[in-house]
Amino acid sequence: MKITGIDHIVLRANDQQRLIDFYTGVLGLAVEKRQDAIGLVQLRAGSSLIDIVSVEGRLGRMGGAGPGAEGRNLDHVCLTVAGFDLEAVKAHLAAHGVAVGEEGLRYGAGGEGLSVYLRDPEGNGLELRGQ
Repeated sequence: MKITGIDHIVLRANDQQRLIDFYTGVLGLAVEKRQDAIGLVQLRAGSSLIDIVSVEGRLGRMGGAGPGAEGRNLDHVCLTVAGFDLEAVKAHLAAHGVAVGEEGLRYGAGGEGLSVYLRDPEGNGLELRGQ
């Protein structure tokens, strides 16, 4: 068996539309598929998907309590950014009112690379990283 990448991640959301707006409006992802009957919206992130599941929907209820101050449904996910320019990324996030966390060189699937941490509106950790 040889793992070749991340197919998708699933984020459980207290406010599904707020997360969709963040990932589409701030990070530029596109809605690929909606399955409203089960409370699932899938966003395209390059060759991967980010699934956003409402904690009130059929899928979300199966996972118990939603994200809160004392717990998360995910530590962080790292998204690669083509043509990564740290200052441009920070300016873009600031323009959208997104606080930027620690930045620096880190090792990931593509080797050493510059990245920056942030959080989405429900507190899920994100790392944006140059390819």
